[in-house]
Amino acid sequence: MYRQKQQRSMTLTAAAVVALVPLAAACGSEKADGTGSGSVGADGARVTGVRWSIDSVTVDGTTHRAPDAAHVRIDDGGEAAGSTGCNSFSARAAVEGEGDGEGDGRRVRLSDAVFTEKACAKTPADFEKSLGRALTAGPLTTGSEGDRLTLTTADGDTVRLSRSEDAPLHGTKWALDVPGQKGGKGRARLTFDQGAKTVSGRLPCNHVNARATVSDGRITLGAPSTTRMMCEGSLMDAEKRLLGLFDGKIDYRIDHETLTLTSEDGVTVHAVADR
Repeated sequence: MYRQKQQRSMTLTAAAVVALVPLAAACGSEKADGTGSGSVGADGARVTGVRWSIDSVTVDGTTHRAPDAAHVRIDDGGEAAGSTGCNSFSARAAVEGEGDGEGDGRRVRLSDAVFTEKACAKTPADFEKSLGRALTAGPLTTGSEGDRLTLTTADGDTVRLSRSEDAPLHGTKWALDVPGQKGGKGRARLTFDQGAKTVSGRLPCNHVNARATVSDGRITLGAPSTTRMMCEGSLMDAEKRLLGLFDGKIDYRIDHETLTLTSEDGVTVHAVADR
């Protein structure tokens, strides 16, 4: 089931579905700060509403370290998504059980999973095979300590996770999804400067800068100052929509490396950290 193949998608069997559930144990419409109403683990840590990095998997006493990019997440609505560091997956997921804080933790279950299979030189095959075995063994029990979560099979195999840190608002170069544009064409990039209380960067066509103060999850933006280049019509239209975020207050939320900006009139723009 976990043989390396050329890139394609496949629908997992019921066993594989159960396997991937825990990987999804942390997904994201909430801030990764432990707030919100998501399900909690055995000693109070949230399972949903958090993005988890996969640290390692231990099967039959042998521990395999995970690639840096391996992660799992599941949202409160039961939609799971993640990556082994090479292959990605998505599924419907559920967290079951009350948990009593003394080892009787919650269980994570998954269904209708779709998992890609492609060969990646930097992702050890032994890691993916062991991860697949651990996660397909049956329901996994959650246990947590601080910012770490452990998923344990009935046979004692474990998948160890740790909470991913959010990218900082200030100092990060944010690449915005431009309304009406696909791919990298006309992509905007903005950087917030905490010391200068400004935001600057490039819109789909022109450079921009403005005052920017941050307080209580909101950013107050001043009137924008831009260059005056002319571009093709679609880029100018997209730029005009982005300029509508300025000279007012916008709500912001960061989930790992994704920034969501929402204006007072309900316009939402997403951005990702441009590493």
